[in-house]
Amino acid sequence: MTAEAAPIPTAQLRRPEEVMRLASMGAFHQCRLSFMRILMRRFRDEDWRFDRPLWDVDAKGVGRALYRAQGPERTYTLVAFAHDLPDDQRSDRVIAEAWDTTYVLFDGLPDTADLDRLEAEAPRQEAGRYTAQELVLSRANKSQRLFHHVVERLRAGGQPDRSLVDKIGYLMRTTAVYGNGKFGIADRERIADRPGLGGPFQAEMLTVWLIRGFTCDLAEHVGGGRIDPDIRRHFGIGNATGLGMAPFLVTHPVLLNAWMLARETAYARVLAAPVTAATRTAFMNLVARASAHVGAWRVDDERQMARIVTLRAELAALEGAACEALATAGWPGIAAWGATRSLEMQELLVSLILEPHGALVDGLADCMATDREPRLDPGMSCGTLRTLVEADFGWALAVDFHEREETRRFWYVSEEKLEPRLGDRYAEPGAAQEQPLDIARQVQALHLGLCESDPEQTTASFLMRRPDLRMIARRVQSARAYPYAEIQDNLIGAACLPIDMLRCKLSFFGATKFDPKSDLWTRVTLFQGAPGFDDIRADGADDWSFPVLAGGQ
Repeated sequence: MTAEAAPIPTAQLRRPEEVMRLASMGAFHQCRLSFMRILMRRFRDEDWRFDRPLWDVDAKGVGRALYRAQGPERTYTLVAFAHDLPDDQRSDRVIAEAWDTTYVLFDGLPDTADLDRLEAEAPRQEAGRYTAQELVLSRANKSQRLFHHVVERLRAGGQPDRSLVDKIGYLMRTTAVYGNGKFGIADRERIADRPGLGGPFQAEMLTVWLIRGFTCDLAEHVGGGRIDPDIRRHFGIGNATGLGMAPFLVTHPVLLNAWMLARETAYARVLAAPVTAATRTAFMNLVARASAHVGAWRVDDERQMARIVTLRAELAALEGAACEALATAGWPGIAAWGATRSLEMQELLVSLILEPHGALVDGLADCMATDREPRLDPGMSCGTLRTLVEADFGWALAVDFHEREETRRFWYVSEEKLEPRLGDRYAEPGAAQEQPLDIARQVQALHLGLCESDPEQTTASFLMRRPDLRMIARRVQSARAYPYAEIQDNLIGAACLPIDMLRCKLSFFGATKFDPKSDLWTRVTLFQGAPGFDDIRADGADDWSFPVLAGGQ
């Protein structure tokens, strides 16, 4: 904000103890600050261009293709390979060794030698060998039912059944999207300062969006016809996400704080904003659209389906109550109405309220990337550090770790796939390789050590005796600067649901239609309703939250 700019009115931010509980985080929805939405606006504002310089795919849908994304300063290319995969080899599990399609996001435009090299390596995924020009590695499998349905309908000269398209929502689903140096691809530092890809997970989101275009092109190529533009836009990319994603929110506390603070600041800004005729109309239209979108959201998981049924009823009630609430109490009136409803409704309302206020919200996207890390203050006295623990980590001190169920779980990394896993401490081996995600237990160990120390002693002197507490001391000291950095729940207790951590992170990506398959993994849809290569600059291209397909359901 420049010296001449007037400050933006802001209501009081929600308290971390309200937002940073797993139950709330596990009810988040996509919003204007989700990374997919940010990427689409950047393409529009910076006039990115997209084309397909290579299509070498046979009639059976086997071959390779290139999708080029040209920004103001850089070019990136999706290298896509389509394979002939036997049905008995198709699996969404991370331990799979073959896939229908495999991909690399390449820094620049690959030459023939690059393509030949990647054609040998990309189908091997984790087992392949890569260079610093490979930015993202991914793979995807067909939705057998819908992909073949689309191909058959196109071959017959028709269009896909809209209700089936709405029910499934994607032609393929990715089973991994790897970035940040994994398996030898480029480290994030290579692109972190580049305009266009510097924000969180922008390279990964670009990759998935280009994959989405390829999957539609592949179906049209094999089917010999064109998909109706409305149906094509409703195709997203499916994604199967498991525990590999969950620890990120714990191991990157300052980054998590940046995401949460941007979202909460946006919400506080809107609550302080006046209701105009335009924002009222936009909100009411969005509520109706969200109601239809949620009406098409169906899952097998009984717990989540019960939440969806409740949400449908609450959205119907909101449609009747919103006008009066806005007229009498403005946006805080809508928030107050939601405060007595389910967590699913409360967090959906955050997304709905933000949507009509791009001018207040969108600029906060620039605050969501950070290279800061918690820093240790070695000169802080033990007495002051103890005061911080008691003031800011009461939630951790309240856990009774003498109870067996509060230490039931342990996090570890599998040797085979280098992926995080969750074990049962009292039924499975491996606790000796436990990862330090037990933040609440570490806080209690720090507090006990501080209680037994001279309050005038420095933190440096204390840690000379207790180096095992260095990491948690640093996190505690940073809590005041980064209030939304900690998940305020016991992550090794039997009651911990990792699915809540997954949903929180996926909501920031922009995922929709969360479909839990257990407490440990979920399927979601990415980029459903998003603009495609040809309509990124069309009027209303950014208005794609909570997509609805006419004639679906």
